[in-house]
Amino acid sequence: MKPALCRFCRSELTDSVADLGMSPLANAFIPAEHSQSSERFYPLQAFVCRECFLVQVKDFESPDQIFGEYSYFSSYSQTWLDHAKCYAEMAVERFKLGPSKLIIEIASNDGYLLQFFKERGVRIQGVEPAANVAKIAEAKGIPTLVKFFGTAMAHRLVKQGSMADLLIGNNVLAHVPDLNDFVEGLRIVLANDGVLTMEFPHLLQTLACNQFDTIYHEHFSYFSFGTVERIFQHHGLAIFDVEELPTHGGSLRIFAHHADDRTYSSTPRVRQLKDKEKGAGMDQVATYVRFEERMKESKRKLLEFLIGVKRARKTIVGYGAPAKGNTLLNYCGVRKGFIDYTVDITPAKIGCLLPGTRIPIEHPDKIRETKPDYVLILPWNFQDEILGKTAFIRQWGGKFIIPIPEVRVI
Repeated sequence: MKPALCRFCRSELTDSVADLGMSPLANAFIPAEHSQSSERFYPLQAFVCRECFLVQVKDFESPDQIFGEYSYFSSYSQTWLDHAKCYAEMAVERFKLGPSKLIIEIASNDGYLLQFFKERGVRIQGVEPAANVAKIAEAKGIPTLVKFFGTAMAHRLVKQGSMADLLIGNNVLAHVPDLNDFVEGLRIVLANDGVLTMEFPHLLQTLACNQFDTIYHEHFSYFSFGTVERIFQHHGLAIFDVEELPTHGGSLRIFAHHADDRTYSSTPRVRQLKDKEKGAGMDQVATYVRFEERMKESKRKLLEFLIGVKRARKTIVGYGAPAKGNTLLNYCGVRKGFIDYTVDITPAKIGCLLPGTRIPIEHPDKIRETKPDYVLILPWNFQDEILGKTAFIRQWGGKFIIPIPEVRVI
């Protein structure tokens, strides 16, 4: 068997960060009528590159298979919509965006973000590979190209006269198997004096906060700031500012432009974050390989807690059907013997079964009907929003379980 190679620098991958065993695709929800059908499981293991410190999983399925029809709709989270609106207001003011400017968003989903720029009268263009999600954006009047982004798509946009004054990519960088082609495409489609912003989970927080459930096949790569800067520099893009965000358990928002553009000077936050990562050992392989033992201990603690609850004859249900929840449940072996069902507000998921565990997905009203003793919050990154929506379970003495970074009850 040929050794796996780093998708950025092509160095051989030998150091494991997290081995989560065999797992199905995290967004491969099963229609109820196919409950007796088989599923495909794949090895789920993250490695770190000794050369560039990119953490990555092997790709076993094509992007078409994973993203051709997508079950995640960004607009179903009010927390995320509020975040998008704040970003749009900041960008319009900071970069002086008006009707003559063009904003292109890569992986624009259902128009959750571009709708706020549309309200401001700025020209917009979405690029989204999932046809079912793009259809929702188009219904909102947001022009959307149903294609995967890379150099070919970038050249197509440039040929039709579409170069981005502001180029946006939120939570897409991790989803790219051909990383060099994608980032080179960003360089091609970015106007000479344009600005690029990208948001992605910060690997430093993933490791520090034991967020092993964010590892799944759809997330091909996991980034520190130092690694992202190196990748962008390789493709002629310079990062001049960075913000640390609370979203998704701790994310980064980077600001970049062409390396020869002198419009913006590097802010102190760039150097400060580099120093922070160095202090955390993000340039040492040992920092990454230590992660797995902590992950295993969290699994043991969660199972011990759930076993105790079930032996006390208490009921547990889930809230949410996120991809991260499917990693958690499959890795920990948590199935219907522990969780009766989970609920979700996304219509495309209701009535389906979770991949691997086959736990049914119900409408949130089911919680009021069955009055469970515990609700396990699977999308813990939205726990404040969920706690607000489901505070009524305390009326019958119900409690909430937060599984990450370690199990706790509130």
